[in-house]
Amino acid sequence: MSDEIDGQGGPRPEWPATLTVRSLLADGWQPRPFQQFVLKVHSRCNLICDYCYVYTHADQSWRSRPRVMSPKVVDATARRIAEHAHAHGMTSVRVILHGGEPLLAGPDRLTALIETVRTAVGAGVQVEFTAQTNGVLLDRAFLTVLDRLGVRIGVSLDGGERANDRHRKDHAGRGSYTDVAKALKLLDSPDFRAIYAGILCTIDLANDPVETYEALAAFAPPTIDLLLPHGTWADPPPNRPADPTLTPYADWLIAVYDHWRAASSPATRIRLFEEIIYLLMGGTAGVEAVGVTPTSLVVVETDGTIEQSDFLKVVGSGAAVTGMNVIDNLFDDALFHPALAVRQMGLTGLAEECQSCYFGGICGGGHYAHRYRLGTGFRNPSVYCADLYRLIGHIHTRIQPDVRESTR
Repeated sequence: MSDEIDGQGGPRPEWPATLTVRSLLADGWQPRPFQQFVLKVHSRCNLICDYCYVYTHADQSWRSRPRVMSPKVVDATARRIAEHAHAHGMTSVRVILHGGEPLLAGPDRLTALIETVRTAVGAGVQVEFTAQTNGVLLDRAFLTVLDRLGVRIGVSLDGGERANDRHRKDHAGRGSYTDVAKALKLLDSPDFRAIYAGILCTIDLANDPVETYEALAAFAPPTIDLLLPHGTWADPPPNRPADPTLTPYADWLIAVYDHWRAASSPATRIRLFEEIIYLLMGGTAGVEAVGVTPTSLVVVETDGTIEQSDFLKVVGSGAAVTGMNVIDNLFDDALFHPALAVRQMGLTGLAEECQSCYFGGICGGGHYAHRYRLGTGFRNPSVYCADLYRLIGHIHTRIQPDVRESTR
């Protein structure tokens, strides 16, 4: 990844490429098995969102991959998931259908994939399926199939019509809000509410924070995920200033938090806030964005390539690769990849500044992809460090009365 020279004529390795997993094992470290398998069932999309980390950043590997995961790759993936679950005595795993846009694979292919995985894993392991979709293709017929298969649905939407359609357009330049709104209303109906997982929203500072929250909450999602736009120190997020005293993303999120918290009974859960609160109360995180819980996620591309979190595509070409595939490799092999091992090391895998930070264990260095800096790799605080510190500090202050009350 680095352009610096190591004295031997080649680029100097960046963290964690310099990490020796053998020494970790000698010190007593043991990897934790994967519990979440992201399957890129279709590598293309019917939208062209201008911030998409798959299509608009440096890694353009999607261009050379098959559009759809073949039956051969599906069979191999199912077998590897089964082997991994049984080898580690797991009673449940989560499979996330992703893309691109996974629904472009069609109901027949998705049905075959789900049945293949469940058959391979067997009755002793529960498989929870989730599809993360832009929602455009979600009509009653498709939802009926997904409901029968027990697939929970997460939908991407960035707020009201104007807010969403600024970035989330189809290939003809038309906004996607109208079609997605129809899908969300169906999901909130009695017929499909049981498979409604929630809404993912990428933050845009141009959108009013409270209006955005209210627009999303109007669809009664069980959960809202507010996502920071992907970026790195080498390629900063939109309007993230170099001045660390400025915290525009924290300001945006705090406005939502205060509005959400002021409600006697909030209309919906907001995962980022709940995870931070849980961490401040001494719990562990269940998301990649905060905390130091060991990563349990691995990605399989349409060609069977095993990769790290696909968010790493914002870093550069090849940043997510492991050099492995489901035809030739066990998922256990990937557990010993340095970039996955470092994300199972807790605080010791973070930058020194994060290890000594008051909120280091809460922030966890932020999202792994957001730590990248040319030359030092991922051993840095998040490019959102100032925003995360302020947001966590604000929530910490606001929940103190509740903490004192609960300990009386």
